Amino acid sequence: GMAEWNGKYRDEVRRFWRGDAGMRGALAARLQGSADLFDHHRRRPWASVNFITAHDGFTLRDLVSYAHKHNEANGEDNRDGSDDHDSNGWGAEGPTEDAAINETRGRVQRAMMATLMFSHGTPMLLGGDEFGRTQHGNNNAYCQDNALSWFDWTAAESAAGQALRRYVARLIAVRRAHLSLSATRYLHGRETIAGQLVDIDWFDETGERMDPDKWAYFEGRLLAVRRAADSDVTLLLINNTGEPRAFRLPEPVLAWQRLVDSAAPEAAARAVADESVEVAARSVLLLSAGAPQ
Repeated sequence: GMAEWNGKYRDEVRRFWRGDAGMRGALAARLQGSADLFDHHRRRPWASVNFITAHDGFTLRDLVSYAHKHNEANGEDNRDGSDDHDSNGWGAEGPTEDAAINETRGRVQRAMMATLMFSHGTPMLLGGDEFGRTQHGNNNAYCQDNALSWFDWTAAESAAGQALRRYVARLIAVRRAHLSLSATRYLHGRETIAGQLVDIDWFDETGERMDPDKWAYFEGRLLAVRRAADSDVTLLLINNTGEPRAFRLPEPVLAWQRLVDSAAPEAAARAVADESVEVAARSVLLLSAGAPQ
């Protein structure tokens, strides 16, 4: 077998978190391991190498900091490098002192990291993204053997860099600990787990199952996916709006624990006591529970 870089994963995850309309169904396909692309000839989810950034193009930090490429240093009058990078500066171009813009950039960055680690398939992380490496908007820095393209290890040791590294390490540890987050076969919502749950199920924020009309809703930016493998069940709640949104938990009632909140990366795991949970703006929340007995 052979795995392949999944460029469609990169493009559609970027566009969803940039805020493009009509991307909810595309995101669901990528979370499910891109079965539309790879589920044939006995291929498995690991065949999809999921990535958001790679050695070509923007780093993850630049992806949320620049709406345009800045390749002037390459000596080609900014004509080189791709113009199709699906980025967003969130109100400024490059570094800014605006706290609200920086907060949004951090949230979107962490949400995309969580999306990558909680998607079925093989995650590929660009070196340096785990501490916020920047190339200052240059998306074609292959010709730069200098500080523009070198790793800035002082950034890795900064408070912000260390916090992001801890968060990424936590995402990786959670993925490794939960079978439902790294399926070895494609899930299509047809196999029943513990007599009550199907292996994968999709919901809107009301806790109701997604139907064709909901999938077709062009402005849909809220989504929940429940995945089950053996005795492990996770529920991923996604809010890509600018406001906190309440998600009603789907039936059956399970003893849910909040595992990872991309809007509060240092928050400890804790039990969910209510029938609904609030998901912060532009963030994802991962819940975990055992299968019903």
